[in-house]
Amino acid sequence: MRKNTVPSVNVRTAKMTKGRLSVYLDFYPAVRNPQTNRNTRREYLGFYIYENPTTQFQKEYNESILNRAELIRCRRQEQLINSEFGFLDRETPKLDFLAYFERKSKGRHQKWKCSYLHFRQFTKGSCTFGDITIDFCNKFRSYLLNANQIKHTKRKINRNSAAGYFSLFRALLKEAHKERLLKENLNDYLDQIDYEEVKKDFLTVDEVKKLAATECRLPGLKRASLFSILTGLRLSDILNLKWEDIRQDADGEISMFIRIQKTKKETCHPLSAEMLALCGERKTGKVFKDFQRHMAQRPLQEWLKAAGITKHITFHKFRDTFATLQLAAGTDIFTVSKLLDHANVTTTQIYAQLLPSAKRITTDRISLK
Repeated sequence: MRKNTVPSVNVRTAKMTKGRLSVYLDFYPAVRNPQTNRNTRREYLGFYIYENPTTQFQKEYNESILNRAELIRCRRQEQLINSEFGFLDRETPKLDFLAYFERKSKGRHQKWKCSYLHFRQFTKGSCTFGDITIDFCNKFRSYLLNANQIKHTKRKINRNSAAGYFSLFRALLKEAHKERLLKENLNDYLDQIDYEEVKKDFLTVDEVKKLAATECRLPGLKRASLFSILTGLRLSDILNLKWEDIRQDADGEISMFIRIQKTKKETCHPLSAEMLALCGERKTGKVFKDFQRHMAQRPLQEWLKAAGITKHITFHKFRDTFATLQLAAGTDIFTVSKLLDHANVTTTQIYAQLLPSAKRITTDRISLK
């Protein structure tokens, strides 16, 4: 058996005002706080005692508080021993799994919040770690495949959204197992929800030119849309783009330095003269001040119709258009992946599947003649 593997826990006091002492637990070495995931040496109990008790009442009060502190100390020592040697603490099943899910969702991608909200709805607002069984998880899987959306309550969750939510839930189970809050990794016994291949519409070069040549009653919508087609920038990032984000890079060229809303990563995108022209005259504040989110709905469809484009094109399809046309023009997939800020090139490969012309070229590259 290893020596000194389990931190020791001791009751300590620290001076307060008015002749009082704050009671806390001292861990040595430091332990990880499950709430903050940070190492700490102290846990304040919220109790105080009299530094120099003078009355019988004060002496009895001190004794009572120190007895309570000792009970908590013993409890913490037991938890550390169980954690060190892989035992599931007997109190863990009573812990609030729903609160754990909510805490883990904060500061992460919006899909985490959606997954949490669906889980909260599925559990009717109450779930402990003891409730998390294989059967329970499979019931949540079935729920996602049949449930309605949180915001649009009359619409079903599409399968790919359900697959994403369940994937995040499984990632949460893995984290809980690593933190020894679950006895085993339940993912070993759960089937994922398979994604469906989705047909992606995009604009051809001729359609892009036709759209650019078509008048739009909202100039801000037109500039923002064409900017997205040329840069691949998401709607949220265009709405948040500021003039201070457009400046010279290390090579002296004009680029965009932005924090991507979806991934929270900082990225640098070079800008061409045509892209800069769409930004308009340099001012202060937001670049596309005359563009608002609601314009990406009906006004966008009216403009597309005026251009004679009958495909189902949303604002996000401009990003798909950028990716597909870049690949068609011969830009290598790794460069396109970087421009799109994809975490994995596998995501970018979806766009390569949209190019039947590319498949035709490869069939002609090997010949017997």
